[in-house]
Amino acid sequence: MPTAEQKRIELDRAQPRIMALWWALRPLTSVIRFMQTGAHPDDEVSGLLAALTFRDGINISYACSTRGEGGQNDIGTETGAALGALRTREMERACDVLGMRMYWHSTNPEDTITDFGFSKSGEETLARWGRERTILRFAEIARMERPDIICPTFLDVPGQHGHHRAMTEAAHAVMAAAADPHLPSNLPPWQIKKMYLPAWSGAGQAYDDDLPPPPATLTISGQDREPMSGWSWERFGQQSRAFHRTQGMGRWVPGGDPGRDWPLHLAESHVDGPDGALWSGLPRTVGDLAALPGAGPIADDLLAAEAAIAEAVRAFPDFAAVAQAAARALGHLRAARDACPVAVADEIAHRLKAKITQLGHVLRLALGVEARGIPGAAFLEAGASTPFAVELDPGAADQAELSFDLPEGWRVAEDLLSIGEDARAHDPYRRVYDPQNPPAPRLLLSIEAHGQTAQVPLAFETEPVVLPRARAALTPAAVLINTATDRRAFNLALSDQAAVDLEMPGGWAGTRTDEGVHVSIPDGVTAGTYELSAAIAGHPAQSVRQISYDHVAPTALALPARARVCVSSVKLPESRVGYIGAGNDRVGYWLAEMGADVTELTDDALGNERALEGFDAIVIGIFAMRFRPGLSAAMPTLHRWAEAGGTLVTLYHRPWDNWDPVTTPPRRLEIGQPSLRWRVTDEAATVTQLAEHPILEGPNRIGPEDWQGWVKERGLYFAKSWDAAYTPLLSMHDPGEAPLTGALLVADVGRGRHIHTSLILHHQMEHLVPGAFRLMANFIARRE
Repeated sequence: MPTAEQKRIELDRAQPRIMALWWALRPLTSVIRFMQTGAHPDDEVSGLLAALTFRDGINISYACSTRGEGGQNDIGTETGAALGALRTREMERACDVLGMRMYWHSTNPEDTITDFGFSKSGEETLARWGRERTILRFAEIARMERPDIICPTFLDVPGQHGHHRAMTEAAHAVMAAAADPHLPSNLPPWQIKKMYLPAWSGAGQAYDDDLPPPPATLTISGQDREPMSGWSWERFGQQSRAFHRTQGMGRWVPGGDPGRDWPLHLAESHVDGPDGALWSGLPRTVGDLAALPGAGPIADDLLAAEAAIAEAVRAFPDFAAVAQAAARALGHLRAARDACPVAVADEIAHRLKAKITQLGHVLRLALGVEARGIPGAAFLEAGASTPFAVELDPGAADQAELSFDLPEGWRVAEDLLSIGEDARAHDPYRRVYDPQNPPAPRLLLSIEAHGQTAQVPLAFETEPVVLPRARAALTPAAVLINTATDRRAFNLALSDQAAVDLEMPGGWAGTRTDEGVHVSIPDGVTAGTYELSAAIAGHPAQSVRQISYDHVAPTALALPARARVCVSSVKLPESRVGYIGAGNDRVGYWLAEMGADVTELTDDALGNERALEGFDAIVIGIFAMRFRPGLSAAMPTLHRWAEAGGTLVTLYHRPWDNWDPVTTPPRRLEIGQPSLRWRVTDEAATVTQLAEHPILEGPNRIGPEDWQGWVKERGLYFAKSWDAAYTPLLSMHDPGEAPLTGALLVADVGRGRHIHTSLILHHQMEHLVPGAFRLMANFIARRE
């Protein structure tokens, strides 16, 4: 892992001052505000947004409904709200690259507007989110940002993700809602001027639009290059998308790529005239604002500011000349702001505010002013302190000074950053993020040059994450007591706090140990799920998950400190099990919790036939074909092992996870895509058994009760076609759709067996669904 200084050097090299200045100048050239709307972090069309802001100067923002809690995770084991917190940080870094403001509909982990899993219906999605709440929150975002244009990422058509469809439907509704003076909101109404739809299909690996896109009324060209770097706009966009690492984003765009165009369809307009360009009918520049009715008293300053902005852009890369012109523009914009007539303030004031902020950053870069606030620790408990270093290079400024904008209870003094005992804990779901106006804690850099003073907000190098004081992590947070074994006790480790009281169900006993509590359950306990909770001084404690990855700022998720215990009878075969994972699931852990004799196989063992001897079953975890080094090359060895009598179990994979339909499984097995066509999103969908087979009969007889209590969905990336050696065992479908039979396939191979399942058993086990454990126990039985 790189050191803090190595990271600083890498970032410094990636952001040379001359390029940063050029990219800061571009957004000065337009006052138009364009908002993309979507349902998940990574829905944004990054190449389009890069072209709009760094070529056309348009000010861009993104309004996203969910935090992506229901998505997959290619880099770790975070799921649910923890994944939402991580993806929030990824989205913020993606925004940093594009200079894009970020707004979220979902405001906390308990919000009804959440990524509850894949949906095929916009109507179902809005019902679960709450239609009224979704549109009200969307209208508030529109009133805060005041976009001239909104453009959903996807179409509201059958075959598209229900979340995407819901956001497009909501975008149509918000055109009227944001302007409605009777809307229950404290923010003034705002009329969005135009709404465009993508005039391209959203079909791909995941979706399959049933209807063609609407006709293009306008096309945004993307076939030129960013002039200073030479990058195509798609390559530029991928530099932003690459921060969505949990979703496997980041695609290299080779040199010579012809680029792409983005056709748009004008769905609604509140401006006059033909729509020949994105800015048709809108004031495009600061100077154009002077022509608005009622802007006469400030027209001269607006026109002078426009001339100075144009001069600053032309002067690049002459730093001194850019600084002089930017200072003049700043003076005229401030004068226009201070004298802005009430009659035009609604249309002008927010645009002038944005330009003043942008000019502050241009001045900082042109003058070569550098400032950093460097905390010593990434995670801090309320009441703690950490070393804090400040760097300030005034460059060519007449004067440069630093102050601090700190949250309540924070203090900087004598090279220390101190967090008060009552300071508010970190919010992993903050509602708004603006790279040019970062939230506190931050530096406030005051620059004097050429007769102007600019105050520039700058984020700390790392934003410290404040942890709550009353915390007590219970580990593990989920426990399985398999009553088919002799186990009737488990250990809970308590971290962070010594004075913790553990509240348990009646009849359960807890004994203090050096690490925590040894919990015993009574004989004859009824099967079910039980909860143990922690309290400190009579108040509920919180369990905190610290989340730290190199590509994003750290974050943390605090939830009630509790452990869930599933008591269930899961009969186990006499099998020695090998598990091959890639860090994307905890199936190996849950096999051990069930009481199975399980060994996590090392890389050296994968292709070593002697090392595989003695195993009755080998389970390959989700995505392991892609992320486990050497596994693809080892598959012929695993095939021979299976044919010699072993049971090979492959959990769900996607087609692009190095899954070759011919060479990965022992017999041909093709995974279906787009996933929308090959998944069952209804977690309560009826499951029909198609054939009698030992893996559904023993050691646990699988029945209707094993399909109860499932969460999120039944499964995804079902098999599409397969060799005649495979027998499909289950049929299921979403409402109104044809049955799918590729969720569970089994084939006899030689003296052994291959089982492939697309059921999301790993997710069900994390949620302590008894049927998932019983199915997995059956899968690891050796073929008789």
